[in-house]
Amino acid sequence: MSDQIWTRDEVESPCIKICVVNPEARLCTGCLRSIDEIGRWSRMSSEERREIMAELPDRAGQISKRRGGRAARLARK
Repeated sequence: MSDQIWTRDEVESPCIKICVVNPEARLCTGCLRSIDEIGRWSRMSSEERREIMAELPDRAGQISKRRGGRAARLARK
């Protein structure tokens, strides 16, 4: 698979190829985009992409890196 598609003159994708969606925040733990944003990325205008890219650093705090495994999952129920 080639990454040549992202060498065009447009806002690049923040994808780092670690695609795991946090079930609580509903954000990808790799790029911090929502599923909707990921799905629409190729159809977004450059302005929409820039707005999302500017928001990404603030989203990092919404994802806890370690959820606690099975014990934490059972405690949430």
